[in-house]
Amino acid sequence: MKPINIQKKHAEFTKQWHPHQVAVVDDMQVLLAKIQGEFVWHAHENEDELFQVVKGTLYMQFRDRTEVVNEGEFIVVPKGVEHNPSTKPDEEVQLLLFEKLTTAHTGDVQHEMTKTSYPKI
Repeated sequence: MKPINIQKKHAEFTKQWHPHQVAVVDDMQVLLAKIQGEFVWHAHENEDELFQVVKGTLYMQFRDRTEVVNEGEFIVVPKGVEHNPSTKPDEEVQLLLFEKLTTAHTGDVQHEMTKTSYPKI
């Protein structure tokens, strides 16, 4: 039981679109990620997902709209809702994610960006 410094943990990795696990809370995991550009359209049928922007601006695309999530804000994507996180092409965004341990990175979609495990830092 020690404090976790989010900025220091983000400094420990450079890979984009590859979340790193920093904590587990019951059946939930806390992940840190760096992203840039556009991800993959996907949904999680049985899990909600929380995205908190630590640095930069996240554009959470839904099929009917795009929500802008600024630094210091978060958005919850409800289970079953198709979404696609993205950024401005030239901006790396740092995120904190909170989701169930069972959440598949890209839901049922298999893509070259899909990760099946997350490093622990």
